[in-house]
Amino acid sequence: MCVLLSQLGVETEFLTRIPANDLATLAVNELKKYNVNVSNCSFGGERMGLYFVENGNQIRQTQVIYDRSNSSFSTIQKEDVNWQKAFEQATHFHWSGISPAISQKAAEVCKQGILLAHQKGLVISSDFNYRSKLWQYGKKPSEIMPELLQFSRIIVADLDDVEIYFGIKTDKKEKDSLRFEKAYLELKKHMPHLETLAMSFRKSEGLTHIYSAMLMNDNVMYESQQHQIHLVTDQIGSGDAFTAGLLYGLMNNLEPQEIIEWATACGVIKQSVPGDFAITGIDEVKHFLKEGVSNRIGR
Repeated sequence: MCVLLSQLGVETEFLTRIPANDLATLAVNELKKYNVNVSNCSFGGERMGLYFVENGNQIRQTQVIYDRSNSSFSTIQKEDVNWQKAFEQATHFHWSGISPAISQKAAEVCKQGILLAHQKGLVISSDFNYRSKLWQYGKKPSEIMPELLQFSRIIVADLDDVEIYFGIKTDKKEKDSLRFEKAYLELKKHMPHLETLAMSFRKSEGLTHIYSAMLMNDNVMYESQQHQIHLVTDQIGSGDAFTAGLLYGLMNNLEPQEIIEWATACGVIKQSVPGDFAITGIDEVKHFLKEGVSNRIGR
């Protein structure tokens, strides 16, 4: 997400804890290449957390295997992150539900950052990002996440995550728009600072993916156009790209309909790019919004 925001002209900083070895240096240098500030990352622990992907197709699911036990981040301590220094020039703080899922210690450090960000008046955004395979330290997500999410103004989630974290159920027989609006209204009861909720939706028609999104902003709902994706190069990272597009639109005071179209376009474009990072820029996103999917060669 930081990489795409950086490509869109937003100054970004990535915070984590990594081991002091060559593999970690390689990872940090990859972020530096895309102008992501990593100066406040801390070093310690024995190993980097990893994950492995087995790509699926229309018949078999893509499978992710996490290897994060005893990683540097899972053993992070409160003193490992200098939040005061990290927030000196910050206006926004974004965190992911993946972080508190990794360990109790990671959840405590995440809470530490959220509380200070709220105290300083930063705009807090979060992605629910529920990963069932990560919650292995004896706590249920519903025991941890509501407390951490209460200060978020902007959230990205899906309907399943909303039910898992808050017990908010919606009728799967109803239209997505009705379920989405209900989720927003119910979430506001638990999240007093909530202003903006965004969700992307993916459905299939044969081999074609139908990708769209919805936005609730100040109690008004907006829907993006639907995009047909006939070939997915890499689906992983499309959620981060969607979130980056959303934050870009909000930071630049775009109109709400423009914001959700922009976020959706970023999510679609990422699926044409291999790897985790959405390597694209403002001009390409604008071209996609104007022209749509294209198989022409730019010369």
